[in-house]
Amino acid sequence: MVVAKANVEDQKKTPHQRTPSSKPPFTVQQIKKAIPPHCFRRSLLRSLVYLVYDLTIAFFFYQSTSYFQFLPYPLNYIAWPIYWLFQGCILTAVWVVAHECGHHAFSDYQWIDNFLGFILHSALFVPYFSWKYSHRRHHSNTCSLDNDEAFIPKPKSEIQWYLKYLNNPPGRFITLVATLTLGWPLYLAFNFSGQPHDRFTSHFNPYSPIFTKSERFQVYLSDAGILGVTYVLYQIALAKGLTWLLCVYGVPLLVVNGFLILITYLNHTHISVPHYDSSEWDWLRGALSTVDRDYGVLNKVFHNITNTHVAHHLFSTISHYHAMEATKAIRPLLGDYYHYDDTPFLKALWREAKECLYVEPNDQETNTTGIHWYRNKL
Repeated sequence: MVVAKANVEDQKKTPHQRTPSSKPPFTVQQIKKAIPPHCFRRSLLRSLVYLVYDLTIAFFFYQSTSYFQFLPYPLNYIAWPIYWLFQGCILTAVWVVAHECGHHAFSDYQWIDNFLGFILHSALFVPYFSWKYSHRRHHSNTCSLDNDEAFIPKPKSEIQWYLKYLNNPPGRFITLVATLTLGWPLYLAFNFSGQPHDRFTSHFNPYSPIFTKSERFQVYLSDAGILGVTYVLYQIALAKGLTWLLCVYGVPLLVVNGFLILITYLNHTHISVPHYDSSEWDWLRGALSTVDRDYGVLNKVFHNITNTHVAHHLFSTISHYHAMEATKAIRPLLGDYYHYDDTPFLKALWREAKECLYVEPNDQETNTTGIHWYRNKL
């Protein structure tokens, strides 16, 4: 077995040190052999325990809102933002479990994974099967400029004219707020920031080019799930009031959406990782062009989706409770091809928004025009 670099301590990079873009000296099979076999075993019971644990905490947070009215001023108002943040974080954890259902990483039973994934994602306003299929395309084409499905960087020639007016601290702040609050629903509804297609693309449209003919029925089913949840929320609003519904459910959902964009953006956007066009892209190099990030205590809350993303792209059926062990097992083999950045995530978000504006090939370094790197000089 060829080892890129055995000493894990030597793998710590500076933020701008580029990850190798040449074909790695190891194969997917060699990476898989480095992972203990039990990491590939899924336990329905263990996965259910994590799900019930998350839902129990979410229910506890919900129940706590009943007592906010008894708190003295101004604590009765301060309690709500705390609830929004905490509930948003734990519901993001529930979203991660639902995401694992879509990858068949929850159990050995596909019908259980689909049933629970459908219920959980629909409750969080995500069309389960529709996103499952588009997300599968993302995993199949990671970091391909021509075929990836999400967060595809643009070349400088395609940058919108108004970006130069937003390339400053106030403009950057406005852009980030808009992206974190509206980016997820805009992506689902209108393919915002997704791969351009030759006709209207939406996760709610069964005839979108991201779906095959055989997938259309399940897209309809996903839409029915969203409509069902909408009807339930409508009835709750009639009974409890729209303000109550927004405070208890709406704002935490915005927090969930924000974290989804934040996590996905930071795992796939970094000044040091390459993107490839069709002349250079291959699946393994694309999967390795992702970044593990440190979110502090939120790593555990989010079931380590943040700091085991490289392993997740290599083997997406590994359950989250084995992902850290798998990551530690493959790091010595991957060597410089593994990228981990422990920059605090809010600081990293600001830095990447400043430095990663578009991509251009650097044929002077790589002797090819098929490998693209982020740039920030407009």
